[in-house]
Amino acid sequence: QVQLLESGGGLVQPGGSLRLSCAASGPVARIINMNWYRQPPGKQRELVATVTNTANTDYSDSVKGRFTISLDDAQKMTYLQMNSLTPDDTAVYYCNARIQWSPLRNPSDYWGQGTQVTVSS
Repeated sequence: QVQLLESGGGLVQPGGSLRLSCAASGPVARIINMNWYRQPPGKQRELVATVTNTANTDYSDSVKGRFTISLDDAQKMTYLQMNSLTPDDTAVYYCNARIQWSPLRNPSDYWGQGTQVTVSS
């Protein structure tokens, strides 16, 4: 069973930085892409950043220029470097990945349990 485990959340002051990590464990034959979503209090979950196994990246307009996503395919990990944080970035951040756990199977989507990021003075 593939599992995703996030870490790195916490409380940070406005203008500060945090780095989130997400590790995939279990039978991972191939990572197609890894993504970060977030869900602010009382709002819907939204896609923040995505990285493919060819290192293509994409970002939501709200984080472009401040957040950087990366993929370590060998370690089966993704990172989200978040700079210049504002209170609007406060949310539960979720790791999502499209992974092929067997060469004989179609890829499936997996989710982590989330990590809280709070930006407040």
